[in-house]
Amino acid sequence: MALYDKLQKSMVDRDVDSYANLIHNDAVFVFHKTGNEFSKSEWISMATGMMTNEKFVQDSSRCVYENDDILVMHDFMSYPDDSKEAVMGVIMKKEGQIIRMETGATLLS
Repeated sequence: MALYDKLQKSMVDRDVDSYANLIHNDAVFVFHKTGNEFSKSEWISMATGMMTNEKFVQDSSRCVYENDDILVMHDFMSYPDDSKEAVMGVIMKKEGQIIRMETGATLLS
């Protein structure tokens, strides 16, 4: 199963453990908007908060491109404050896991 499909399943199921297993221990997450970088443990802490909040919703998602080295995906997200964003994610892969992910978001409302 492709990494994209595994990520989507974990998001739909709101399964933080499955999501965490897709992330390499040395992973780095970068928010393009702020330049902030997060480790795996910091990212999982944030993801847990998002996945356990029913007002955090992935409205739609699509895989733009995936191979053994990279995954590019585009999502529309809704947040607890009723804002919406279009989010582009670029994921570098190592051993089938996320080793680096950068996101860029455009506010929609």
